[in-house]
Amino acid sequence: MPQRKKPKRAHGVREHIRSLLESDKFAPGDPLPSERELMRMFDVGRPVVREAMQSLQNMGLVEIRHGDRARVAEPSLGRMAEQFGDTMRHLLANSPASLEHLKEARLAFFTAMAEAAARRRTAADLMRMRKILEAQEAARNDMTQFLHYDSEFHREIASVSGNPIYTALSEAIFRWLADFHIDLVRMPGREQLTLDEHDEILNAIEAQDPARAAKAMHDHLTRANVLYHRTHLAPKK
Repeated sequence: MPQRKKPKRAHGVREHIRSLLESDKFAPGDPLPSERELMRMFDVGRPVVREAMQSLQNMGLVEIRHGDRARVAEPSLGRMAEQFGDTMRHLLANSPASLEHLKEARLAFFTAMAEAAARRRTAADLMRMRKILEAQEAARNDMTQFLHYDSEFHREIASVSGNPIYTALSEAIFRWLADFHIDLVRMPGREQLTLDEHDEILNAIEAQDPARAAKAMHDHLTRANVLYHRTHLAPKK
C-alpha cells in the first residue's frame, strides 16, 4: 500500500496557532508572538512559520503588516465573504448547476430580507430608498447607471433589514453573480417594468406589510430568473 504523505510542518504550526486564537489568551487586535518566538515555540524555521501565518491570514484569522507583529484579525463578515469569493466564482464558472442553486438561494434570502425590512424600516430609511428609485428612474437611458441604482436599491433593503449578515451576504451575492447572471434590468425596454416592481417592493416595505414585501420581491426575482432561462439557456439555432 502506498504510504500516506506526512502533513507539512506548517500545517501543524498553523493548527497550534489557531487553537491559541480560539482560546481566551488573545482578543481581536492583540499582537501575536514574533516570528522568532514562534520559531522557538514550535522548534521550526522561519519559512515554516511564515507559511503557517500566511495560511492563517488567508483564512481571515490574522492580519500581517510589514515591519510589525501579526495581530489577531477583527471579526468581519465582509472579509469572510470576500475570501470565499474566489472559490465561489470558480464553482460558478465550472458548474451550471451551482449557478442555479445560488439563484435559488438568492430568491429565499432576498425574500426574507424584504420581510425584515418591512418590519424594521424607519422614515429615514424610506426616504433613502425613495431617492435611490428616483435616481434610477432618471438614469433609465444610461444602462450603467441604471444597473448601479438597481444594486443600490437591493443593498439598501439589506441594510434596512438591520441584520449585518444580510448586508454582507447580499454584497457577496451581487459580486458572485456579476459575471454569470444577466438580470432583467439589462434587457432594453424592460426598465419601466423593473422600476414598477421596485416601487411595489418599496410600497410594501413602507406599509410595514412583510408578506406583501416578500411576495413583491419573490415576483421580481422570479421574473428575472425566468427571463434568464429564456434568453441564455435556450438552445442556440
